[in-house]
Amino acid sequence: MDLENKEKLRKARARKIVNLLKKIYPKPKSELRYKTQFQFLVAVILSAQATDKKVNEVTKEIFKEYKSACDFAKLDLEDFEKMISSLSFFRNKAKNIIKTAEIICSEYRNRVPKKLDELQKLPGVAYKTANVVLGELFDKWEGIAVDTHVRRFALKFDLCDSKNPDKIAKCLEELIPKKDWKYVNNGLVLYGRYVCPAREHECKEHELTKLWPEAAGRWPKSK
Repeated sequence: MDLENKEKLRKARARKIVNLLKKIYPKPKSELRYKTQFQFLVAVILSAQATDKKVNEVTKEIFKEYKSACDFAKLDLEDFEKMISSLSFFRNKAKNIIKTAEIICSEYRNRVPKKLDELQKLPGVAYKTANVVLGELFDKWEGIAVDTHVRRFALKFDLCDSKNPDKIAKCLEELIPKKDWKYVNNGLVLYGRYVCPAREHECKEHELTKLWPEAAGRWPKSK
């Protein structure tokens, strides 16, 4: 099959997948719990290599006392490390969150930036995190955030050739119209979490798999 036809088929398949996700999850939202915008940014940073459920358990007590960037900027690093020590990479996460809090408190008047480039300059905030934050907090969709679920389904449904999350993000952004980007990350996360988990199982009757039956036999490795 030539490259042009391959891309046409991928675009058509991606369109069907997104249309179904829009029906299943018409208003996709993150399952991370928060009350303030900065708390959500903290939760997203903490969620790297961790489940939302575990992050919510860790932040439940922390968020009762610490709400704004300026609140987090006052935290002692060692104390904060202990608070989040049950999460992977907790030392780096604690350092990045406090540094980010200091920047937002002093340079952004205690408000989470609304621009992709400004968010990406913050410690611990890469392309994926920035787009999750923009979408959830401001309903702005400047890119597609690729986590383990999105990566897995992009490969499972043969939408992209690369296994690299950054390259998958660009691939999906080319396949899917920008107006539908909002349904991709949270939609696939929820679908992967509750319908089609990563462990190999019988999935030929799943709604997405019915769109492209070949996916039933494709089980991409996590890395």
